[in-house]
Amino acid sequence: MRVGIVILPEHRWWAAEPLWRMAEEYGFDHAWTYDHVGWGSLVDKPWFDAVPTLTAAATVTSRIKLGTLVASPNFRHPVHFARELTALDDVSDGRFLLGVGSGGSGFDTRVFGERALSAAERGDRFTEFVELLDTILTSDNTSFDGEHYSAAEARRAPGCVQTPRVPFVVAAEGARAMRLAARFGNGWVTTGRPPGTEVTDSAAWWRGLRDNTERFDEALQQQGRVPGRVPRYLNADAGPSYSLSSVEHFRDVLGRASELGFTDVIVHWPRTEEPFEGRESILDEVSSEVLPGLKEH
Repeated sequence: MRVGIVILPEHRWWAAEPLWRMAEEYGFDHAWTYDHVGWGSLVDKPWFDAVPTLTAAATVTSRIKLGTLVASPNFRHPVHFARELTALDDVSDGRFLLGVGSGGSGFDTRVFGERALSAAERGDRFTEFVELLDTILTSDNTSFDGEHYSAAEARRAPGCVQTPRVPFVVAAEGARAMRLAARFGNGWVTTGRPPGTEVTDSAAWWRGLRDNTERFDEALQQQGRVPGRVPRYLNADAGPSYSLSSVEHFRDVLGRASELGFTDVIVHWPRTEEPFEGRESILDEVSSEVLPGLKEH
């Protein structure tokens, strides 16, 4: 089992830099940040962009993998985004993970004054986004004319450090997104619930996760891929309780996730208020009492 942590892009760099350093020193395998223009209840609070944040994080770390949880087509165009990803992969010396999802209909849409797309339209756009991004990152010269995106002789050079491209960790809850994750994903990430919904019952959430893993197995098999060879990331704080509320609860989350076949669990850095309200002392205990034991197995 590998464990990652999310650091929200809410702090000025003098305050954020120590957190990214500490994530590596604590022994986390990967560290992530959200890729939004504004998010949820924090939309009126300080917020910074994911790409420069991760670029800066890459310069103050050396081992830990870094990623977006998750980038979306809401305000990214594959042609320019491919350039940003190539640069991130280069600056991090091949430590970048692209978490990517379909995007919701919240602030990231409203702030641009655009109409909200239906779920089916978002699915169409997401498919086109991933397909074109994959093509640009793996082909020397790409031209494309789609319903949502176009590209005219988009160049790849110099290409990603990682080959054939940066790993795609595809967020998927529904059948259509899972098929896309099975086609292009070097990993799958799930919240265990439909986008924009909340789950208040822990047992129901874990049952939903079990169903999701079984459906993802089927999607992989349909693509001729071996289920056990594709990493599975669980967003542990998408459930009804905060994963770092106690060391005991964190151990329980890890055990349940492992039983369902998850290879990676992602938690969030404790904040002084909701969301993810918690104590950094718990994080200290987890790093000293739990994470070292995971490395031994």
